[in-house]
Amino acid sequence: MSLRRAIFWVHLAVGVTAAIAIFVMAVTGVMLTYEAQLNRWALRDYRAAPPSPDAAPLGLDELIALVTGAPAARLVASVALNRDLREPAVVEFDGGAIVRVDRFTGERLGDGDTRTRRFLRGVLYWHRWFALEREYRIIGRTVMATANLGFLILLVSGVYLWWPRAGSRAAWSRALWFRRGLGGRARDFNWHNVIGFWSAVPLAVIVASGATISYQWAADLVHRLAGDTPPFQASPRSSSAPVAQGDPFVPTDPANPSDPATPPVELQVLVAKAAADTPGWRTMTVSLPASVQDPVVVGVDRGTGRQPSKSEDLLFDRATGELIGRAGYPTFSRGFQIRRWLRFAHTGEVYGVIGQSIAGVVSLGVAVMIWTGLAMSWRRWAAWRG
Repeated sequence: MSLRRAIFWVHLAVGVTAAIAIFVMAVTGVMLTYEAQLNRWALRDYRAAPPSPDAAPLGLDELIALVTGAPAARLVASVALNRDLREPAVVEFDGGAIVRVDRFTGERLGDGDTRTRRFLRGVLYWHRWFALEREYRIIGRTVMATANLGFLILLVSGVYLWWPRAGSRAAWSRALWFRRGLGGRARDFNWHNVIGFWSAVPLAVIVASGATISYQWAADLVHRLAGDTPPFQASPRSSSAPVAQGDPFVPTDPANPSDPATPPVELQVLVAKAAADTPGWRTMTVSLPASVQDPVVVGVDRGTGRQPSKSEDLLFDRATGELIGRAGYPTFSRGFQIRRWLRFAHTGEVYGVIGQSIAGVVSLGVAVMIWTGLAMSWRRWAAWRG
């Protein structure tokens, strides 16, 4: 058996075996193309106009007091603010519950769990683990992750099989462009090859990023290829101390710890300082520490929330209000930065709407390739039976 024929049979076997899982991932990927925009649209009723043109929003401390019914903010884990004052503040409590709050009145608007969000969440569960529940979820997740690796084999072998053996211009034209007037197997073959070629590069990114999300060994490989040691890296939002190798926390002032008897600075002061430090911010998340001895982490984002290079964490001393450190993407190791890029390159969101659209079109192309591939396999099997 020639090398090309052996690769063809591997391609065929893997494709038929993983077809259903890959098809589900492709179709759900298409449905999730504009997930962020749809979720934002679903929350349109939560937007509130200012009571008057010159009205100012509530300060963060006052807003928290109204929501919790007490001046103590420890009931609240974090508060997310949008630069657009019409957007509600998103308050997360210690237990994980979330409520959206009017920035001007402090009125609770609801948790934002709309029908659209629930539908998209269900689609996401199908995308990740066939929407299986309880102990069966790990089975679904394993099947999807394995199918994703199988698709990597299909991608590599497909490019090899697609490459025209004849170097003529006509052969390249047949391989690169859709042809009219075809039917049956010839049409399926043409569609399968053309879509596969033009989707190869974005598909390689989607499949590789999916592997780093599913498998720790794939994530560790990214670190090793980037030249650093795979770290355990945690956000300072969940811990007051930097715990990652390579130290993602960059102190700006080695000052002595603040006096516990000193009354804490108002949170609104820290919000103002973070806004001044990052004039182009779009969203800001204030994470409250368990103790006044721990820093307040203010995450500022200049992008869509899914563009890691445009986000940063600012750490403020709770008692003095001084900026004592920076954390987040700019301070991550090279390998961790690549992993963060891959996480949102998987959905294309790292490049905004254009990236999302490319990912959606490519996912649709995968569904067509699975259909045409199965159609050709069925005709081959029927011919063999005949």
